[in-house]
Amino acid sequence: MVQINVSGGSEAGSGTGIAISSDGNILTNNHVVEAAAEQGTITVAFSDGTTSKATIVGRDPKTDLAVVKVERDGLTPATFGKSSDLAVGEEVVAIGSPFGLESTVTSGIVSALNRPVSSSDGSGQNTTVFPAVQTDAAINPGNSGGPLVDLEGRVVGINSAIRSGGTTTASAGSIGLGFAIPIDLAKSVADQLVKGEKVEHALIGVTVRPAVDSDDITGIGAEITEVNPDSAGAEAGLEQGDIVTAINGLPVGSSDALVAGIRGYRPGEKVTLTYLRDGKKAEAEVTLASDGGETSD
Repeated sequence: MVQINVSGGSEAGSGTGIAISSDGNILTNNHVVEAAAEQGTITVAFSDGTTSKATIVGRDPKTDLAVVKVERDGLTPATFGKSSDLAVGEEVVAIGSPFGLESTVTSGIVSALNRPVSSSDGSGQNTTVFPAVQTDAAINPGNSGGPLVDLEGRVVGINSAIRSGGTTTASAGSIGLGFAIPIDLAKSVADQLVKGEKVEHALIGVTVRPAVDSDDITGIGAEITEVNPDSAGAEAGLEQGDIVTAINGLPVGSSDALVAGIRGYRPGEKVTLTYLRDGKKAEAEVTLASDGGETSD
């Protein structure tokens, strides 16, 4: 684990990263390094007290992930676990630099899986939704980009967002609701960025909004308001007005849940969507299309 300090324009801040190769590649959040994307400065601080300047290898705002590189050999890469193997109630540890306090360790449990969570940069722009691992391990500003690990020290998530009782960024702090990007997704994105590839994201090709029950309160799924012609959704037979309620059997309670759920898959994979049409349940097998990686850098 390393601490990442960033400055660019009128912005400055810090976050956390993890080494993913011995020759200097470090995985972190896009919102940690975004301020330095154009003529900014990134400095990486190591546990031995030394520092090195870093450059951005690639960024993917849609998944809020980025890879930076330091000219330094001999790093010890993190060991990855599988977020797909996580269970609710499992003990986990968050490591990072909250409020600049480097090498801070907090512990808790996995509170929920596949939680649709929005994350954005410091200005509130470039909002993304991802299928998060929720934890009550204390995560605070500065933990972003750091590892969530299991009790064997394997990285199972990249800490990225919190729900806070604070009303400003300065007063934001942990209230026991922290969220991490699943490592299965993060590793896939990191591999593409290191190779210099555009990160392609899966999509159905439909526009959705939250669907609520007759009580106007209870969320029951994602209502399709528009189906793009020749899209994956159109080829699967989805129609305007359909309400998607599950992906591969996992419940979908809102439009964000559908977006986040699909983001966990790769283009070309097949998923089974359960939906309601005129009150009747049906299923459609969808071969996910690609956005072409147009938002990655």
